[in-house]
Amino acid sequence: MTQTPRFSEIVAPVPDLDALAERIVALTGALGPDASVEECLAAVRAWDTLRREVRTYDALVRLRFHQDTVDPARKAEREAWDEAKPRWTELGVTVQQALLAHPRRLELERALGTQAFALWKSAVVSFDPAIKPGLVAEAKLVAEYVELLASAEVAYNGEELNLSSLAKYRQHADRGLRHGAERVQWAWFAANAAALDRIYDELVGVRTEMAAQLGLDDFVGLGYRRMCRVGYGQADVESLRAAVWKHVVPFASELRRHQAATLGLDTVAAWDEQVYDPEGSPIPGGGPDWLLAQAREMFDVMGPFGPFFRRMDEGGFLDLPARKGKAGGGFCTSFPTVGMPFVFANFNGTKADVYVFTHEMGHAFQMFQSRHLPVSDYLVPTYESAEIHSMSLEFLTWPHMERFFGEDADRYRRAHLADALLFLPYGCAVDHFQHEVYSRPRLTPAERHELWRGLEGIYLPWRDWGDLAHPALGAAWQRQGHIYALPFYYIDYVLAQTCALQFWVRSCRNPDGALSDYVTLCRQGGSASFGELLRTAGLRSPFDDGCLAETVAAARAALT
Repeated sequence: MTQTPRFSEIVAPVPDLDALAERIVALTGALGPDASVEECLAAVRAWDTLRREVRTYDALVRLRFHQDTVDPARKAEREAWDEAKPRWTELGVTVQQALLAHPRRLELERALGTQAFALWKSAVVSFDPAIKPGLVAEAKLVAEYVELLASAEVAYNGEELNLSSLAKYRQHADRGLRHGAERVQWAWFAANAAALDRIYDELVGVRTEMAAQLGLDDFVGLGYRRMCRVGYGQADVESLRAAVWKHVVPFASELRRHQAATLGLDTVAAWDEQVYDPEGSPIPGGGPDWLLAQAREMFDVMGPFGPFFRRMDEGGFLDLPARKGKAGGGFCTSFPTVGMPFVFANFNGTKADVYVFTHEMGHAFQMFQSRHLPVSDYLVPTYESAEIHSMSLEFLTWPHMERFFGEDADRYRRAHLADALLFLPYGCAVDHFQHEVYSRPRLTPAERHELWRGLEGIYLPWRDWGDLAHPALGAAWQRQGHIYALPFYYIDYVLAQTCALQFWVRSCRNPDGALSDYVTLCRQGGSASFGELLRTAGLRSPFDDGCLAETVAAARAALT
């Protein structure tokens, strides 16, 4: 086996789109109506090689920008690629159209799988050359949002902090420090409210215009196409939200009442939500280097995770500590030309370090396990399926939490499970908000804030902002980057969390069996639709009647 290069050794040249256009013309010519199946498959393999090369470049450009948003060279490279990428998308669509219309399509589906054709259909109906300027404008606005949040610097408790680092105080045992940290955070958002409103207003306008250019009534339909929803649609999502409201919201409200009693409070305020007992949130026993050492020991006893994690760690495929200028959040990307993923995070000394790390390692492990699948469309599943791998690994690592939290491991596990249940209504609120916004694109910023306030009342009826005036006006959604950068990418977490909780139940009964089933699921990558992947893993669909009720019952037994 070829030795994996270190991250610092990966080289991806800037795509020469003129040369690529010539190669795509040749490939589509090879896909003529008289081409044999073997000739068509050879053309697909050649096209896939090009796609892996461009995807590696794309991943490097975006990762480098997120690692240092103030570096002018990295920003310029990202901007140049944002301008050029729609042309690459157009070239890919010409190949997809040829494959979808090919007289040997059924034979090709037998060789490549039907999922690839379903994904290609979603891509084709989501694009027209007329929307290329819109795609460029959209990318610029998303980057502006990322840069704005990365630029945040606040002074608190004698420290200069970014929004990621401030989180350690937002989960502190001292309620006064928690309250103060929330006030500082929301003061920054209030000071930047005009820019945040403008960026989102322009994004809604650009996306709505692209939908109109594609002949759609609004962006909702285009959003579903771009998310490659295969096997379910808007009506199914609406039913899921209704089930969460019926089964999860009452239990979540009960959890909040229990939390208030445990904390000795009449009600849980917004600055109390992340703390479940008077000791505050459990804190890992050390910093980034210590956490990595514990992770090595943990993964070494988790079968195939051991060699994989050491390859990532020793190869430099991890960027974990928070720092000035670094974009917030966490994600996993990959470089298909070398078959390696990369985990990006912002460790800040809170329990979220372990949440985020195990979550992103779930993505990374899946990407590595499916790196040899025949077409790059299968390297990563559609988003709702991909999040099963990440959210499930959060639970499958539970037996090892003593390594990170010592005698507080049970407190961590309880907080993690409560967070998982309490997330479901929030995830539905984010999804519902986006459906309303894009079906009514002319809402003013003030009307969008009022909309969010109403949805908090439906899905998060316990929420009490106290004296935090800015989020109380309905602006809390602006902290959720997915709403800006990845429209409609959020119900995916609700779907996946419901599946991950099934893995949790399974792992409590049979840890080894659950881990084995998980590895098998990861190896399938994105070769099947969400529903098909669930069936092969023996998981119940969140869309099934009674699924959420069973999930709540299992959680209730553990938490009450």
